[in-house]
Amino acid sequence: MNPMSVCKSSDSSSSSSSNKSWIVHSLLVGAAVAVAVGAHLRRSSRFRSRVVGIIPARYASTRFEGKPLVQILGKPMIQRTWERANLATTLDHVVVATDDEKIASCCRGFGADVIMTSESCRNGTERCNEALQKLKKKYDVVVNIQGDEPLIEPEIIDGIVKALQAAPDAVFSTAVTALAPEDAFDPNRVKCVVDNSGYAIYFSRGLIPFNKSGKVNPKFPYLLHLGIQSFDTKFLKIYPELPPTPLQLEEDLEQLKVLENGYKMKVIKVDHNAHGVDTPEDVEKIENYMRERNLS
Repeated sequence: MNPMSVCKSSDSSSSSSSNKSWIVHSLLVGAAVAVAVGAHLRRSSRFRSRVVGIIPARYASTRFEGKPLVQILGKPMIQRTWERANLATTLDHVVVATDDEKIASCCRGFGADVIMTSESCRNGTERCNEALQKLKKKYDVVVNIQGDEPLIEPEIIDGIVKALQAAPDAVFSTAVTALAPEDAFDPNRVKCVVDNSGYAIYFSRGLIPFNKSGKVNPKFPYLLHLGIQSFDTKFLKIYPELPPTPLQLEEDLEQLKVLENGYKMKVIKVDHNAHGVDTPEDVEKIENYMRERNLS
């Protein structure tokens, strides 16, 4: 398959008629996915049982170039993430998907399987999709494991996989944890609100919900999105064909495209001291955290 057919560049000059045709297309695709998922559930007693973990990694980040290769207490961050992911019991296989040979060489050096992907992928989800198409084995679920979460607990990976397996009406699952007060107004810390059944309502870089006082309510249980997410592979294959959506573009959050197109997303709540690396300053923070707890 031509990688360029999987990872398409965005077209900011689409006409209104083109937008209308995309809406119709999205509705038709959504109906097709629903039928396919239902048929699969009837055929299989082990729903969504084949699971692969994919760690998308790119070198050219605007906020932190070369981030996957940054050293954290003597190991590349991408290696720490890969090692943690391999402890998850629900994953049949773990691979790194990258468009950069420096990252690929590093990962092969510590034993990871690597899939080379196109530079035209607009986000990690599209990179996971391209990698999925290149894998020889067939899988029912893809877990998109953020390469900048070197302390991700394998139990969280297992939790979102099991949540998606238990929710045939959802095509996507993810995890949240308690938001620290000091992160309330940090746009790099994505917030989430969920409904009473555990499905996502919205994600934002701003504080949500936002009260009339404009201040953090110390009694409210704000939620922080952990970034890790899993997809039904049938949905992942059509994800790149869905047009970018207004909320997705405004917030620069790819999961909003899922919600804006009418798909359901299951969310699990976990206890996790979130230590993602978004900026160079975060490296010192996570190293200090690891030293304090004797984590090697």
